[in-house]
Amino acid sequence: MTEPAHRPRSDVPFYAGLLRLGGIYVLLLAGLLIADASYTPPPQLWAALQSAEIRYAVWLSLWSCTLSAFLSLLVAVPIGYLMSRHRFRGRALVDGLLDIPIVLPPLVVGLSLLILFHTFWGQWLEDAFKMLLEWLGVRRVRRITYDIPAVILAQFAVAAAFAVRTMRVTFDQIPPRREQVALTLGCNHAQAFWRVALPEARRGLLTAFTLAWARSLGEFGPILVFAGATRLRTEVLSTTVFLELSVGNLEAAVAVSLLMIIAALAVLLLVRHFGSERNLALAVEP
Repeated sequence: MTEPAHRPRSDVPFYAGLLRLGGIYVLLLAGLLIADASYTPPPQLWAALQSAEIRYAVWLSLWSCTLSAFLSLLVAVPIGYLMSRHRFRGRALVDGLLDIPIVLPPLVVGLSLLILFHTFWGQWLEDAFKMLLEWLGVRRVRRITYDIPAVILAQFAVAAAFAVRTMRVTFDQIPPRREQVALTLGCNHAQAFWRVALPEARRGLLTAFTLAWARSLGEFGPILVFAGATRLRTEVLSTTVFLELSVGNLEAAVAVSLLMIIAALAVLLLVRHFGSERNLALAVEP
C-alpha cells in the first residue's frame, strides 16, 4: 500500500511574518507623513507660508534646483556615455571618484568646497567670476562663496553624481549595435550619438533630471557650510527648516517640510510614470 504524498505546510505563517516585519517600516513612514500633515491646521500653515523669508526660500529653491539639475545633465550625459561605451586606463579610478559625493557625509562636501575656494586656484576662479559679473552689470550677486552661486554649486556637487550614475545605467541598457549600424550607414560617431543613442536615452534623461532636482532640493549640509543660511540671500527650503526650528517656530518648519514632502512625492511619481524604475533603483544604490 503506497504512503500518502507529503502535503506541504501552509505558506500563511511565512508571509504573515514577512508582512509583520516589513509593515513596521511602512507604518513608520506613513506615520511620519500623517504626523506632519495633522500637526498644524491648514490656516496656520498658510499663514506661515506668507512670510517674505519663506517665499524667497521657495523661489530660490525652485530656481537653483532647476539650474543645478540642468548642469548635472550637462556633465552626466558625456560622462555616462564614455563610462558605458569605452574601456580605458584609469577607468576604475574615475569610477571611484564619481561615487565620492554619494558616500561622503554632506558636511564634508561643503567643507571641501569651502577649502577649495581658499586655495590659489579657487581665489583665481572667484576673482574671474567677479570680473564677469561686473562686465555683465550684475549687482545683486557679488561672489561665489556665501552667495547664490555657492548654493547652486553645493547642490550641483552632489546631485551630478546621481545623474551620472543614472545616465551610465541608461546607456548600458542601450545596445551599442544600433550605433554600429548607424556607422555602417555613413554616420560618424557624433552623428550616431545624437541621432541614435541620445534619443534612445530620453527616459533616462528625464530620470536623471528629476533625481538631480530632488537631490538638490533636499541638500542641506553643503549649502549650510559653503553658502551659509542668510535670510533673503542664500536661504533655501532645507535651511529654512533649520532656521525656523532654531527660533522655535515649529509651525513654519512643519509647513516648509510639507512643501518639500509634496515636491519629493511629485518627483517620485514623475520618475516612476515616465522614467525607468530600474534606472532609479540603480542610480540611488551606493
